[in-house]
Amino acid sequence: MSRAARELELRTGEFELATQLGEVRTIPAGADDRPGGAGASGGRRVPAEEIARLQAEPGFPDALRERIRTVSTTEAAQLMGIGPGRVLRLTRAGCFSPVRFYVNRYGAVVWLYLASEVTEFADREPELLRGNTPAAMRVMLDGGQDWRARQWRSRRVAQLMGQTDDPWVPAAAIAAVLPPEELASVAEDPLERSLLRRLRPTLASVITVTPAARESFERVLTADEFDEVLWYRVNLSRALERARRDDPGRLRTPSTAASAARPGQPPSFLNSPSWDGRTPTYSARKSPSWTTETSSLPSRS
Repeated sequence: MSRAARELELRTGEFELATQLGEVRTIPAGADDRPGGAGASGGRRVPAEEIARLQAEPGFPDALRERIRTVSTTEAAQLMGIGPGRVLRLTRAGCFSPVRFYVNRYGAVVWLYLASEVTEFADREPELLRGNTPAAMRVMLDGGQDWRARQWRSRRVAQLMGQTDDPWVPAAAIAAVLPPEELASVAEDPLERSLLRRLRPTLASVITVTPAARESFERVLTADEFDEVLWYRVNLSRALERARRDDPGRLRTPSTAASAARPGQPPSFLNSPSWDGRTPTYSARKSPSWTTETSSLPSRS
């Protein structure tokens, strides 16, 4: 992966985002049950033909960099020609989704958005950039709703679920965003919880230098609102059913049994799609439409 980043002339953060977004195709490097192996760069590689394809594109590497360029709220406001306050309300209402974040030393989460998605939204929904905020959106925002973290989680889980054919990895990706007590109530078998912990993917690589920053980071990773937690519980149950059916022997391997015997601490949306066991794909169009679907409000626990 490090060599691929060099050959594509991308910085580490740019390359990581490019692989998450599918702009750079990766394949599993082989069986890897180490913690973080399902999603960490150590468990994947970039085919040589993928490097050649990207290098042959017109405008390489600037064209690739532009597709993965991220902007802050202030920069997004400049792209759309509106004030930062308006952009903040649009992002909290789920109009477009963040792709990355970092936490500053004071514990504040700073969200980053794809520049291409920001401009696409501005072209698609110009009426939301100016004028009165739709009534449904005002009710939601006045009630304290903020969909940025849950949209990031939804997007990241979908990315991780699409990286493998191993039926246990999608379950581990879903389990990674559930609170420990919720995970334990769905995956009651200690062997299953042990396997999910070993397959737990890396959701985000964020440096935290203060306790406040660490706390904020953990909050972003964990689903908290009732409807979001319920959605992940249901889909974890379905993913586990599929994994038990397709690969029942995985739980009885010696390494899994030995891991379960050791004490350990369990790891810490959009318009909830009905998942049927197939890999979901993320689309910014799953965000609430404040111009055509104002009769249904997101719930808040």
